[in-house]
Amino acid sequence: QVQLVESGGGLVQAGGSLRLSCAGSGSIFSDNVMGWYRQVPGMQREMVATITRSGSTNYADSVKGRFTISRDNAKITVYLQMNSLKPEDTAVYFCSFRRSWSDYTTWGQGTQVTVSS
Repeated sequence: QVQLVESGGGLVQAGGSLRLSCAGSGSIFSDNVMGWYRQVPGMQREMVATITRSGSTNYADSVKGRFTISRDNAKITVYLQMNSLKPEDTAVYFCSFRRSWSDYTTWGQGTQVTVSS
């Protein structure tokens, strides 16, 4: 199956930037969707951004204009460039992988992003 390894989380001040990376390995098919989700304790996990292999993207309204998702198909890696960070962005961020025809999602271990005010 697929394994996901994340990096790039940390502590930043409001207005700062972070770049998250997620490298996939295992049974990777060309037709898939990768993305980033985030979760605050006591809240539901929410979609931040997704991207297909062809480059079609979706963003949560709360991050549009500030975050950019991208992927390197050759390296099977997805990135999340996070600019103009706000304290409300504080959460555990999870990388995700899903084959386009499947309802099953593989998750990374999660990486903490903390934005101080």
